[in-house]
Amino acid sequence: MDIRSYFPGKNLATRTISQEQGKQNEAQHSSNSATETDEIEDTEPACRSKALTSAVLPSDLGEREKGPMQPKLAQFPFEQYGQRKRSFQYHWFEKHSWLEYSVEQNAAFCFPCRQFGHQQKRYNKDALLSHGGFKNWKRALDSFKEHELSTSHISSTQGWCAFKDYQKHGSIVDQLNIASESQIRERRDYMARLIGIVQFFGRSGIPFHGHDETDGSLNKGNFLECLNLLKTFDPFLQNYSPPNNATYTSPSSQNEILESCADEVIAKLVSNVKKAGMYSVMADEARDGRYRKLLALCVRCVTPENGVPTEHFLGFKELKEFDAQTIAASIENSLREHGLEKILCVAQTYDGAAVMSGISGGVQAKFQENHPEAIYVHCYAHELNLVLCYTCKAVPEAKDFFETLETLYAFFTTSLVHHNKFTDVQSSLGLGASQLVQLSDTRWSCQIRSVKAVIVNYSPVVQCLSEIRSPVAMGLLICMKKLSTVFCLFMFNSLLSTTEGFHRLLQKEDLDLATAVNYKEAVYQTLYNMRTLEKGTEIYNESVALFNANNIPIPEPKAPRRKQKKMDDFVAQATCGMREELNMLDALTQHLFYPCLDRMLSELDNRFSSIKPDILNGIQACNPQSKNFLSSDLHALAKHYKIELQQEEVLVAKKFLSRKYEVETNFTMNTLYDDLDPLMFPTLKKVIQIVLTIPVSSCSCERSFSVLRRLHNWLRQTMGQSRLNHLAILSVEKKILNSITDEAVIDRFANKHKRRHLLVHKK
Repeated sequence: MDIRSYFPGKNLATRTISQEQGKQNEAQHSSNSATETDEIEDTEPACRSKALTSAVLPSDLGEREKGPMQPKLAQFPFEQYGQRKRSFQYHWFEKHSWLEYSVEQNAAFCFPCRQFGHQQKRYNKDALLSHGGFKNWKRALDSFKEHELSTSHISSTQGWCAFKDYQKHGSIVDQLNIASESQIRERRDYMARLIGIVQFFGRSGIPFHGHDETDGSLNKGNFLECLNLLKTFDPFLQNYSPPNNATYTSPSSQNEILESCADEVIAKLVSNVKKAGMYSVMADEARDGRYRKLLALCVRCVTPENGVPTEHFLGFKELKEFDAQTIAASIENSLREHGLEKILCVAQTYDGAAVMSGISGGVQAKFQENHPEAIYVHCYAHELNLVLCYTCKAVPEAKDFFETLETLYAFFTTSLVHHNKFTDVQSSLGLGASQLVQLSDTRWSCQIRSVKAVIVNYSPVVQCLSEIRSPVAMGLLICMKKLSTVFCLFMFNSLLSTTEGFHRLLQKEDLDLATAVNYKEAVYQTLYNMRTLEKGTEIYNESVALFNANNIPIPEPKAPRRKQKKMDDFVAQATCGMREELNMLDALTQHLFYPCLDRMLSELDNRFSSIKPDILNGIQACNPQSKNFLSSDLHALAKHYKIELQQEEVLVAKKFLSRKYEVETNFTMNTLYDDLDPLMFPTLKKVIQIVLTIPVSSCSCERSFSVLRRLHNWLRQTMGQSRLNHLAILSVEKKILNSITDEAVIDRFANKHKRRHLLVHKK
């Protein structure tokens, strides 16, 4: 039998079932039918079930992902029912959203039953709607209602709804994961704000905790108060409530966030050092203000991208003892912790303390046992301070002069009455308000500011001392009216002004050793040229002019007392410590100016020589401003670092640089490093990088001690060593701190130990 007889086309004429057979089937299965048409439509031959199973569904039905096919035709095809024609109606779609229509077969189908239901085992209306195709348009509405109430349709509809929900939100597992991801994202956004507060406080050195952090406290500490302030303006914090067991605002959580930030900073700077392939060590020791002994450790490397030397702070290490073995072991352990022990260390820089600089038992000697290439550089800033310090100690008049300045500063600052008097006199003389400057034993750049302050305020100082007339004031007044004191003011103003620029230069992180040596030679030559009678006369005239401006008479020189030669061994003409007063130009020049200048020149010449001459000549040969630029002195430096320097590279580099910088004069070692291609000049570029990596001073360590004083003040004495170290890293390495991401810090914080709530997205 033709299968098309069970799936009619556009009219009844195509049917091959006889009218008699339809009546017999109607009598058996459809006794409730009222008309002949109904009898024909409700027939169910026994063989039709078999035909349904092998029927081919029309190709124009809807797909599972797109939903039911519900076309809108101008006129649906008619079917003849007795004397009337009936067709599918488009408005049925509005009432039955599951309904779909096939234009190809002019039949209706149930989309969820067809896609998500089971195939019917016997022939009925549900089977027609799901697989066979329903087209009895006269009984359509009643059949649709009956079908909607069937168990199979309800089950199929539930499957369809589940599928649509899956399309929109994914599976249940996916929905749970999405919910989890959303919660993790919220937690990370919350953590980002806490990290921002920690980084701000760490960068600025602001305390975190308060005296009373309970709920009823009016001041819960800077951290909690800042978080509450953010809630006032941040909509996210206003709407987000963290779990009670995961607020991350406790002191221990703050410490973990702080540690994560510091670890991320250290990881980034260590990455820079490893990328450079070589580094230098700088260290200095100090106390934290109480009883702990700390070692500040810094490293210097050259950034490969731009060839600029940078110095980084690795942190404070607590020392049990101040001996060389303990300090050297602490440096080695710190380098090992950061994975730098196998990278080439080209130099080490410390101050001149015996425990650090000892050539046999000092830190530099013990460090060279594991790093033989690491040459020792005595901090140039300390060297220059020692030059000035020993100059003043060698000349008694200079020593007395600086003691007078220190006493004068104490006189006007320790007493409020004296300070107010000094300010009033400045106003009466028409001078702007300015203060005297305290001297410093280690920062000799302060000496020049102190000298200049006294020169500017000489008139109010003398007038104040004259009006106060206390014993101390009268003693200071006598000293200030001495010509030798005023001569020292102008003499040291000139000498210290010559070295002041060198002091500032030595504070630069990117200063290279070859350039520092050249500047030192320039300072030495300038001071040497000042050793003339003309310069002494110039200083003397300035002193006399200051005396005349303040109506101070110049003391007349006293003739020396005569004594009998036979009494030379028995008579003392002056008390112990008393010296002859210097009033004449020749005496001031010969006994004060020349001795100070000669001692300074001698100290400059003898110091700054901790490096072997052949190594130092090789370092200077890398400087384009040196006379021996790219000379044979380079080979001694390369040999020390076990580099096989190719002479051909040096010759080609000379020609290349001479052609490129034929007119240009701004040619430094940094530009040299940038211009040398590593493929063309591999060994020469490495030698230049080594010279740039060698530090000039340990000023970076000194700056970390300044941070230490701000962090470990008397209000924060109970701070632990670990927290102090992490705060110092954030405060010193501000540039790297600004470059790290919150995401990296959150990941590091989340992985420290198992958290109650996930903070990391699942992979």
